[in-house]
Amino acid sequence: MPDSLDPVQPPISHEFNPLPEASSAADYDASKLGKLEGLEAVRKKPGMYIGGTDERALHHCVSEVLDNSVDEHLAGHCHRIEVAIHVDGSISIRDDGRGIPVDIHPVYGIPGVEMVLTTLHSGGKYGQGGYKFSGGTHGVGAKCVNAVSEWFEVEVSKGGHVHHMRFAQGKVVKKLEVIGAANSTGTLVTFKPDPEIFKLTTVFVAATIAKRLRELSFLNSGLEIRFVDERPSVPTPEVFLYKDGVVEFVKQLNQGKEVLHAVPVRIHKEMTTTLDDKPIEIHVEVVLQYNDTYNDQVLCYTNTIHNPDGGTHLSGFRSALTRTINQFAKANNLLKDKDPQITGDDVREGLAAVISIKHSDPKFESQTKVKLLSPEVEGIVGSLSYEGLTQYFETNPQVGKRIVDKSLNAARAREAARKARETIRKGALSGGGLPGKLADCSERDPQNTELYIVEGDSAGGSAKQGRDRRYQAILPLRGKLINTEKARLDKVLSNEEIRTLITAIGAGIGEGGEAIGGFNAEKARYHKIIIMTDADVDGSHIRTLLLTFMYRQMRGLIERGYVYIAQPPLYKIKRKKREQYVDNDDQLNRILLELGSEDPPARRPPVPR
Repeated sequence: MPDSLDPVQPPISHEFNPLPEASSAADYDASKLGKLEGLEAVRKKPGMYIGGTDERALHHCVSEVLDNSVDEHLAGHCHRIEVAIHVDGSISIRDDGRGIPVDIHPVYGIPGVEMVLTTLHSGGKYGQGGYKFSGGTHGVGAKCVNAVSEWFEVEVSKGGHVHHMRFAQGKVVKKLEVIGAANSTGTLVTFKPDPEIFKLTTVFVAATIAKRLRELSFLNSGLEIRFVDERPSVPTPEVFLYKDGVVEFVKQLNQGKEVLHAVPVRIHKEMTTTLDDKPIEIHVEVVLQYNDTYNDQVLCYTNTIHNPDGGTHLSGFRSALTRTINQFAKANNLLKDKDPQITGDDVREGLAAVISIKHSDPKFESQTKVKLLSPEVEGIVGSLSYEGLTQYFETNPQVGKRIVDKSLNAARAREAARKARETIRKGALSGGGLPGKLADCSERDPQNTELYIVEGDSAGGSAKQGRDRRYQAILPLRGKLINTEKARLDKVLSNEEIRTLITAIGAGIGEGGEAIGGFNAEKARYHKIIIMTDADVDGSHIRTLLLTFMYRQMRGLIERGYVYIAQPPLYKIKRKKREQYVDNDDQLNRILLELGSEDPPARRPPVPR
């Protein structure tokens, strides 16, 4: 261990260095301006178009191409999609839709397929009549994928011919040509990500792609999607086809959980409204089912595009759900005067739901479509959800009562957790608030301090002997912590080990900052929190429980990089003057064999005559 964690500071210079003389305003003229042509802007600033250059952005490229095939399905022309990851690191998406137009555009004088793959903000989804609903609305998705690909090929089966075109880094390297005959229609896109753009990784993860394909199959009942990863020695094809669509999706979300009602609630309606004197067609499908857990999972989609940040459809559904459950509870006298008010967080406890809307002209926050902004959707989804849930509770009062009971228990637990959290906060801020079992350090600057969380008093004693008390603190925890994923917050906060951990770190838990007893990373007493449990199964279990608690209640510590995992040895070998620590059983067996071979071989004693 180093004697000090103080950063090395460069010598301070007291010399004054004047800024270079500013150029005159006359020097800044039009010659200093530039313009990025074609897809060059995408390669220069890929984050603006695909959300970054990491693994998530890499897989977003697959979604951009895939969504075009799904749009053909939404238009009623595609029934089957095939996706394959190839051994060279490329990926292909084939559909049996109408095929991208290959004829010459009457205005721009280039083939339609070249136009939609090289010219930003071009395509057939701007209200020309080719698509009623579409995930692609900005006209940049496929072009961006082309721009960030080392190479990109497209084959279009149309008019009895197979047309082929090839690109490299967004530029045409082989013009459109006919390469064969076709007895069907469709589009095949194959591309390989460019390592100049995706510097972290260009390797597709089969599980990530399969998850997205499964989602699309759920959201588009009747659409068959085939997937194969050709990289393993024995590829295993998968087929996704769900006739009951979103209902099966919600059932899968609740797989392995105890549900409060066997059949999910489905609310579905198709309607036409007017926005800015323009007719807008909207289809809404909401499916929900409650389970016995304490977390909620609500997934939102617009034209089959996942909106991870929700949006107006989510806010409309949430407000309707809270209002409906509260009204049902009051109408049936299920609330007592002493009961706390049921809030939105309470009614969402144990909820699994999917909100899927189809909108003929949706508005999104960005090109990656993480959030829906269309204001008219909030009222429509809220109204339909309220009417559908009200009718369901009237015809299924016993299910309604079970949901109210669960929501009311969540409200009571929330109130108990608030009081417990406030007690912990006050105890930490008052004099002598630190737990007695904490062996604190003398340093008070959090940037220079470390907290070692160890397993039991015995390990705590050993750690104290080996620590530097100036900046290293030791906190021993006894036994296994409560599983924060399966227990309500009030039960979690009644656990003595959890309370000790919260008080020692000093940053609180939850959300909202110190003013309301919530988590505030700025108040953390240590900027290195090291989980140092034993290298056995029990130690692994305790480490998992600690990480789960921190992720749920102190996520800011993880996001700031304050949490570490130590890897202690599993065994200590001591023989004669040799002492050695061993990490695993294989290493132990190898060393034991080495030690055994050092002894002279055994000899049979002589036979007496």
